[in-house]
Amino acid sequence: MVKKVLYWAPCLNKVGTYYSTINSAISIEKYSKDSLKPTIINVCGEWNDSEHFLKQNNVNIVKFYRKNLFKYLPKNGFLGSRFSYLVIAMLSVIPLIKLLKNNKNEVLIIHLIVTLPLLIKFIFNLKIKTIMRISGFPKLNMIRKFIWKYSNKILEYITCPTNDLLEHIKDTKIFDNHKILFLPDAVINLKRMNRNIDIKNNIDETKTILAVGRLTKQKNFLYLIQEFEKFLKINKNYKLIILGSGEKRSEIQNYIMNRKISDSVYLKGRVDNVFSYMKNSNLFVLSSLWEDPGFVIIEAAFSNLFVISSNCPNGPKEILNNGTGGILFESNREDALLNSFIEFDKMKKDQIIKKKIFIKKNILKYSLFRHFKSISKIINQI
Repeated sequence: MVKKVLYWAPCLNKVGTYYSTINSAISIEKYSKDSLKPTIINVCGEWNDSEHFLKQNNVNIVKFYRKNLFKYLPKNGFLGSRFSYLVIAMLSVIPLIKLLKNNKNEVLIIHLIVTLPLLIKFIFNLKIKTIMRISGFPKLNMIRKFIWKYSNKILEYITCPTNDLLEHIKDTKIFDNHKILFLPDAVINLKRMNRNIDIKNNIDETKTILAVGRLTKQKNFLYLIQEFEKFLKINKNYKLIILGSGEKRSEIQNYIMNRKISDSVYLKGRVDNVFSYMKNSNLFVLSSLWEDPGFVIIEAAFSNLFVISSNCPNGPKEILNNGTGGILFESNREDALLNSFIEFDKMKKDQIIKKKIFIKKNILKYSLFRHFKSISKIINQI
């Protein structure tokens, strides 16, 4: 008997959760031998850009609305994103009730705006089995604590992408411990990572440091640039490329112009293929204040880049095994990243290779197959 697996993940931007959901669904379709059938819920057009790719991989899509209302919603900023999530929730109420009522014997995996499906399940006493995915470092305000506490009885499992986060969630004592499970994200998708890999990044032969992410407070790029600026005074043989867009772009661009370092720091904006840049770079840096768990570290390591990362919660320390697979620095501390740049620049080739080999072995658990083995085991326990 085929069991349907529904994914509820209304993403505003193409961040880690977006690609994790896609890869998770693809892994189920690819390896389940037709015993599980993945379906992604597309509320108002948030999954339209990937619809063709998903269909190529035989992943079903349920559309609540034919018109692409998503393109009119603000995507950035705290108020803008909260407004959009509210609109998505309101648009979803009736179609989500109908969908969940008709799939009572199936499995629902919820990533974002989890209150809505949980509330629907509670009010209508629906029997659909539900798994809640927690990523990042959730702020446990009173409202969230209340909702999570009363959701414990109607949730089959709660999954976390890192063991650090798993222990943190257990420490809150909100959920039954036996329900909280480690589930590595599906990150390494060879079909996506290998496309157009030979595109050049149009930067000269100077050594390239690469950073990837939305230009937000979380990614802490201004700190990265300030530390790199100090490193330039020691070694001018490096350039910094930052890929991504976001609300902090003007602030970051103004800093670069005012400090007259535009010949060494490049803001390339959002690009469709980060892997071409990864192939043509020497070093990857993650300067984030928090992560969930740090997809770009995994992708960079798989692309054979050496990794320097902040020791922020949750993920980088685990992925780099406390520095065995790269260099960890104290998050947001002055000169910490500068010293990491200096350390890397002085490292011998065999030391670099040793760390690269270690992290490549460590990230195998983030492959589609390993993810499938974990998630299918969880589903089959329900």
